[in-house]
Amino acid sequence: SDRKMKAVPATVFLLAFVIGYGSSENSSTSRGCGLDLLPQYVYLCDLDAIWGIVVEAVAGAGVLTTLLLMLILLVRLPFIKDKEKKSPLGMHFLFLFGTLGLFGLAFAFIIQKDETICSIRRFLWGVTFALCFSCLLAQAWRLRRLVRHGKSPSGWQLAGMVISLTLVQVIIATEWLILTIVREKKFACMYEPMDFAMALIYVMFLMVVTLGFSFFTLCGKFKKWKKNGVCLILTSFFSILIWVAWLTMYLYANNELRKTDKWSDPTLAIALVSSGWVFVIFYAIPEVHCTILPSQQESTPNYFDTSQPRIRETAFEEDLQLPRSYMENKAFSMDEHNAALRTAGFRNGSLGSRPSAPFRSNVYQPTEMAVVLNGGTIPTAPPSYTGRHLW
Repeated sequence: SDRKMKAVPATVFLLAFVIGYGSSENSSTSRGCGLDLLPQYVYLCDLDAIWGIVVEAVAGAGVLTTLLLMLILLVRLPFIKDKEKKSPLGMHFLFLFGTLGLFGLAFAFIIQKDETICSIRRFLWGVTFALCFSCLLAQAWRLRRLVRHGKSPSGWQLAGMVISLTLVQVIIATEWLILTIVREKKFACMYEPMDFAMALIYVMFLMVVTLGFSFFTLCGKFKKWKKNGVCLILTSFFSILIWVAWLTMYLYANNELRKTDKWSDPTLAIALVSSGWVFVIFYAIPEVHCTILPSQQESTPNYFDTSQPRIRETAFEEDLQLPRSYMENKAFSMDEHNAALRTAGFRNGSLGSRPSAPFRSNVYQPTEMAVVLNGGTIPTAPPSYTGRHLW
């Protein structure tokens, strides 16, 4: 009996352990996820929190689209001969790389945060956006030069401008992490939403400057580049709208609705994928299409356009290189004309006297060439006209 009394507590303890282990397993696994998935990645497959799956799908499609655009540029690179289209290729690759970073960073906000994930979020958010908006600002400068002067800055100037502007945000993000994590010994995830927004003031400055400068791309004499300027304006405008929306939700609306802990990560993830698709649709795809499109050849002159200056009517044979057959026919006609002058006409019994060659030569007879050169009107002979061979 003593052995039975001692076995009961051991059995109860083992049963409680199994029940507790099973309940912990059931709580850690969500509907749609496997049993071996770590709790950190639950939102990637949790059907109860559908926002993670939607953002994951949209971000994945954005990654594939961006990689496809980069591949198209790489394949078409040897066939791009136009200097004005070849110079911004480095800038385009940097922009696509930044857009790819936005879609990839969205996954960091789907995954539950820890110290490493929080550090990545705080550093890469501002840097990737700074890279994209620096490319847009460099594009605005390029289009301004093309619209006004028809000449683009060199590729090294555009790439150097983009890298220089992006390094400013790199310094800001690095300094913020060092001051809060290393100096103040705070955890990487311990930061206020307002601090996160304040670290992005430089990115907001780039956005506003890009939008303002892009309007100047519509003023100039080279009109074929103004379509690119319209795409740049639309990209900057919709980007600012997205930033106003997510900042409002992240800083004020979530707090008012008491959903800060639950809605902060979805708000930031949706802002990333939305901005990425705006960049792809309104800027990347039109620019890649414009780059790989063959350059239009110079239009051939329209000889039937009356607004063009006409070829002068005197010494026509001296100005143009006429074919050899025409010169031979002209020489034959001159010999025939001289022979007619020597015979001074002939008489036909049935038709009567035919006008002699000298008399026929005094009658003005415009040719087809004279009609074309005078714009379709038949010129009149001057009073002092003495012969067709002098006209």
